Amino acid sequence: MSTDLAIETSGLVKVFGDNRAVDGVDLKVAAGTVYGVLGPNGAGKTTTVRMLATLLRPDGGEARVFGKDVQKEADAVRSRVSLTGQYASVDEDLTGLENLILLARLLGHPKPAARERAAQLLEAFGLRDAADKQVKNYSGGMRRRIDIAASILNTPDLLFLDEPTTGLDPRSRNQVWDIVRAVVAQGTTVLLTTQYLDEADHLASRIAVIDHGRVIAEGTKGELKASVGSGAVHLRLREAEQRPEAERVLAAALGAEVLLDADPVAMTARVSAGSSDRGAAEQAAHALAELARNGITVDNFSLGQPSLDEVFLALTDKKGEAA
Repeated sequence: MSTDLAIETSGLVKVFGDNRAVDGVDLKVAAGTVYGVLGPNGAGKTTTVRMLATLLRPDGGEARVFGKDVQKEADAVRSRVSLTGQYASVDEDLTGLENLILLARLLGHPKPAARERAAQLLEAFGLRDAADKQVKNYSGGMRRRIDIAASILNTPDLLFLDEPTTGLDPRSRNQVWDIVRAVVAQGTTVLLTTQYLDEADHLASRIAVIDHGRVIAEGTKGELKASVGSGAVHLRLREAEQRPEAERVLAAALGAEVLLDADPVAMTARVSAGSSDRGAAEQAAHALAELARNGITVDNFSLGQPSLDEVFLALTDKKGEAA
């Protein structure tokens, strides 16, 4: 297996009773990148991370972290990784400073060095003013920041972030995203599991989409978006009463389903790369010409890439049809 990879798995399986929580997952994660694992609740994301972090024993397949087998060389793997789970792992009755000093001491730092490292991280994570407050009095965003700080007391080569922004408000999510970028800039590889498509879009260089324990798609965000269509046509009509006719004309011109927005003059249709010999822009131009020929006035028009939300819905729909 390649030494240029932080993670490499082949046919990874984990079974709980009758449930194949992870059902043959293959991953290749380049060192020094953010790799996103995207999927809904119960998709198998956390179980995969726990196997890679040596917390669960696989029931089948292979997994290596920096070339080390997660079962046969578990101690070597643990020496290079850190995990931040979905729930804060710090002691809520201790202050932020006390938590970091305690964990640094457990990791072998002498007392002065432990205090110095704790102070550095509290400053870097914007928690200096909260250093002497009990963690139980922290906001959700502050708890996630102190938890990630605890995970990098010793800078890991690989950091597992398992849904790190679940339940956070937008400001706190952005703060966590900034921390992730800073960690990667220092050379750490990050495997990020998330349910939030925009999070994967903002942070990850490559993304694996997991559903029912299987990888159903993998690639850069551009590759994933291209896999479900060249773009989406969004338009607004001048007259709301023309929308039924516009829907019919647009569907016929593009050979695609038309989605009606809540706004009575707005609609959207996905342009499929494989539905015509024309490119996306040419298909959209043809559709506009057909609308004009039928006397339908368009006030506003745009052609853009599908969102990751549209990608995920399209991919999981395809999987359901195949099953």
